[in-house]
Amino acid sequence: MSTVAVTRLIDAPAVRVWRVFTDLPARADWLSTVDAIEVVTPGPFGAGTVWRETRTMPGDVQVTEEFTVLRCDSPIRFVVASPGIGANYRMTYTFTPVEVGRHRGGTAVTVVQEGAPSAPGGRLLVLVFGGLAARTVEGALRQDLTDLATAAARPAAA
Repeated sequence: MSTVAVTRLIDAPAVRVWRVFTDLPARADWLSTVDAIEVVTPGPFGAGTVWRETRTMPGDVQVTEEFTVLRCDSPIRFVVASPGIGANYRMTYTFTPVEVGRHRGGTAVTVVQEGAPSAPGGRLLVLVFGGLAARTVEGALRQDLTDLATAAARPAAA
C-alpha cells in the first residue's frame, strides 16, 4: 500500500471551504485539471454520493475516475473511494478550523490518499514506479488544494 498526505492552509472559514469543495457540479469551474463532472446520485453531498471526474493528466491524456463517498462527517471530514487501473484508492479529506495564530479563521485542509494494488499488474507498477507515482499524486493533490484555496477566497455568490 502506498500513502501520500498533503496539507494546505486556506484563508477562509471551514464551512465555506467545505461548501466549495462539496459543490460537485461547480468543481469543474475551479479545479484546473478537471474538464467535466458528472454527478451520478441526486441529492445533497453525503455517504453514498457518486460522481465522475474527467481530468487532463500529464501528456494531455484524459482520464475519467468514479468516486464514491464512503463516510461523511459534515463539515469536518469525508472519505471517498475510487477504483483505478490496477489499484484502488481511498482518500480522506479533513477540514480543520484554525483557531490561533496569524491564520486564525482559516482552515487546514488535509488529504490522505492510500492506494493498494488490485491486480498483479498493479503490484508490478508499484514496484517499478512507486516513488514517481507518489510524487505525481502529491503534485496533483497540491494543485487541487491550491485551486480550492483560490475558489474559497472568491466572494460568495449572492
